[in-house]
Amino acid sequence: MIDMEYKDYYKTLGVERKANDDEIKRAYRKLALEYHPDRNPGNTKAEEKFKEINEAYQVLSDPEKRSRYDQLGESYNRWQQRGAPGGFNWEEWSNTTPGGNVGVDMGNLDDILGGGFSEFFRRIFGGMAGADAFERGSGMRRPRPGAMPVRHEVAISLAEAFHGTARMLDVDGRRIEVKIPPGARSGTKVRVADAIITPGTGQRNDLYLVIQVADDPRFARKGSDLTTEINVNLYAAVLGGEVTVPTMTGNVVLKIPAGTQPGQSIRLAGRGMPNLKDPATHGDLLVRVKVKLPRNLTAHQRELFEELARSQS
Repeated sequence: MIDMEYKDYYKTLGVERKANDDEIKRAYRKLALEYHPDRNPGNTKAEEKFKEINEAYQVLSDPEKRSRYDQLGESYNRWQQRGAPGGFNWEEWSNTTPGGNVGVDMGNLDDILGGGFSEFFRRIFGGMAGADAFERGSGMRRPRPGAMPVRHEVAISLAEAFHGTARMLDVDGRRIEVKIPPGARSGTKVRVADAIITPGTGQRNDLYLVIQVADDPRFARKGSDLTTEINVNLYAAVLGGEVTVPTMTGNVVLKIPAGTQPGQSIRLAGRGMPNLKDPATHGDLLVRVKVKLPRNLTAHQRELFEELARSQS
């Protein structure tokens, strides 16, 4: 009798069971970026969380695995509701029955991870295609003989996309540093030639890192241009003034022209994202002005506004 803990992958990613592929992908990117070992050096709890996140994504991003997992979940919930004596019948769902067509080669990647896959994953999905190995918890699959190049999604921040960054991959016991160039955007592919060696045949396959750039709370990106918003008080908008504006390389002082209108954008040339093909050139930063109106006027201030209103009539 197998004694095993049920893994709630939907809870791990923080999504509903009816979540679509885009919702699952967004949740994965956000969590993967937050708990990535490179951002949490020496934090074993973050590393374990990172493994759990990627295991969940391995299953929920694959239609075949997700379908099997959902069927298992329904069966497990019915068993819980019945309150039947004895444990859940895991043998019915195990995909690693002795003598069966397991086809799993976790290899030394899993050893590096200290047991990257949970027992639950091994038992339920071990014999399914694409369940063979992954890079440091991030879901990189080793190809089977004759396979096409491997594609692997990597989440990075907007700051990393601006400055360029790197990721260390563990591939069959080899440490490979992959540099991600400045200007990368979601969908950018970084090729690592001959990175994957097929077991048994020695055939080499290319690895493509597919970049996904996380949303940034300060900036919106469109191509190489960035947009941000700043609050300006009424007096600065009317009379002109100065305000501090964040950029990807630090704060700058922006001059607000007199008569600036609410919603007006001021362009800071060359303060946007670097061009992927020519990192020396940059897009622009568009600063959208939000005018903050005063709520509580003194009697004198009200008189002045009323006088101004009469002069406009």
